[in-house]
Formats: sequence, structure tokens, C-alpha cells
Amino acid sequence: MNKLIALFVLIFITVSCKNKGKSDYILPTSNGNTNKILVVIKGNDWEGKIGDEIRSVFGEHQVGLPQPETLLSVGQIDPIGFKGFIRNARAVLILREGEKEKIAVEKNKYAEPQILVYATAKSKGALVDLIRNRGKEIIKLFKDEDVKFTQNIFKKEKLDESQFKTIKKLGISLTIPERFKLVEDTGDFLWLRQHLKSGIARGDGTNNVLVYSYPLEDESKVADNITRMRDTIGKKYIPGTKEGMHMITEQAYTPFTFDAEIDGKKAYETRGKWEVKNDFMAGPFINYTIIDKENKRVIVFEGFTYAPSVNKRDFIFELEAIAKSLKIK
Repeated sequence: MNKLIALFVLIFITVSCKNKGKSDYILPTSNGNTNKILVVIKGNDWEGKIGDEIRSVFGEHQVGLPQPETLLSVGQIDPIGFKGFIRNARAVLILREGEKEKIAVEKNKYAEPQILVYATAKSKGALVDLIRNRGKEIIKLFKDEDVKFTQNIFKKEKLDESQFKTIKKLGISLTIPERFKLVEDTGDFLWLRQHLKSGIARGDGTNNVLVYSYPLEDESKVADNITRMRDTIGKKYIPGTKEGMHMITEQAYTPFTFDAEIDGKKAYETRGKWEVKNDFMAGPFINYTIIDKENKRVIVFEGFTYAPSVNKRDFIFELEAIAKSLKIK
């Protein structure tokens, strides 16, 4: 009898251990910055037409920035070198030849969080065509994952938004990190500022968040009025150092506006440059103008950066991640 009980115990332990299996394995933490990917491809292909196409598509300049900066920063590793610590890269594009053209995604295979994008085509020439024709799709996969990654970091250091009259009055929520400090909160307009701590911009550089709304009157004119509305807000709330100075949209640079969606609602994303009238201060901005039909209003989130002499892509990207966390309660 004792032997029978011992046998059942042994079987139970064995089955339990097998059931745990791979699910109990703790993945290492991934490495790598946002807006940066690692491309797994042979060196001669990287130096050839495939690499040229990758550099052309992924190296396109991000609109709305003062200095030329690429959509993504790209590094390369030969397949034979894609092992060990290197496999823990957070964002990886793997190019390979196969019978069927496809783009596939795998997450958290070697590390966490991690996204692996597999681009497969029948030949090297077909891979070139795949990158050319579907490169924007691949970029979006990486960008969307970067937004989630950044938002998850911000959730761990989230500012208590219940203290702000404007956010409460608008009935919205945002994931904003604690490093942003209050500049102004009227109940109709919110301005938060983060002082940057790195690079040449340290001390003077800032990232800024603006939130406000206005009545929805004619939906067909919302996109055309984005620049006029932000200039009105700049004149009213964002002064310069002397009388007569205030923020405006840079007059020598036409902003780019794209269709977007925030919290399931139609929106417009606008990227451009701001300046202070009659002064030398300037920088990039990103604006999300959200049509809230249910409440007959337009909600505006804007982020702008002042960071002299340093690249600003990643600063603006953090503001984009905050904007895309917006929820209407």
C-alpha cells in the first residue's frame, strides 16, 4: 500500500513539473532604445540592394523636426551573430527567403518586452520589393510597440491627474509621468512642463504638454483650423519673455496633418515647428485634435519641445505616447 501511494506521489510530481515547462521560465529583460531596431541579415546583403532599400525606407526623415532625423535608427547583425545577449534586443527585423511572401510577428521569444518581425520573400529581389512596398507597415508595427513600451514605463511613475481642474472638467484621463510639473491650470487650459536632464539641452530644455477643448461647430473645418486655434491659444496662454512675444506656428514651415484615431475617435495628427513671435526660441510640436461628437466638442492635446542644439525625435515621441494614452471617460 505504501509503495502504491509513493508511486502516485511520484507520478503527480512528474506531471506537475512537465506542466510547468516553458511557461515558468523567466525571460531576461530586453535591451534597446525606442525608435531603434536591429536588422538580422547577411553582411553582403546589407551592403547590397536589400540594405540600400532598408536605409531608404527606414531612414526617411521624420516630418516636423528642425534637424533631419530618421523615422527609425537601424543597426545590422549577421544571422550567425544573432545569439546570446544580442538576441535580447527589444525590436528585431529578421529578413529571410522562403516560398511565400509574408510579414509575421512574434513577441517575447528571447526577452521581454520584445517584438520580432519576420519579413519573408521568394528571392533577394523580392525582399527588396517587400521592403519598398510594405516598409511603412513594418515601421508601424515597431512604432506601435514602442508606444506601448513607453506608456508602460510611464504607468509606473504616473502623475496623479485628479489634482488638475482642466482634466477633471474635460472628463479625460492621461498617462503622464511624475517628472512633469504644473505651469498653469485654469480649468479650461492645462500646461505641464518637464525640464530635460541630459545633453546640451540640460537646464534650458523642456518637454511640454498642453490640454484644452473648444466647441465643435463644423466638423468639416476642424482640420483647416488647427493652426489658427493653436496660435490663438499661444497668444492667450504661452507668453515670451517680453511684452508682445508669444508662441505661434512657425510661419516659414507648413505643418503636416494626418488622419489619426485617439480612444476610438476621429482625430488629426499635426507635426510642425513653433516659434516665439519677435524672439529666437523655436522647436517642434505634435498636436492631436480629437473630435468628440458625443459631447459636441473638440479636445486638443499638444506637446512641444524646446531643446537647443540636440536631436528632438525621441522627446517628441514621448509626447506622442502620452497623447495616445488619452481616454474620454
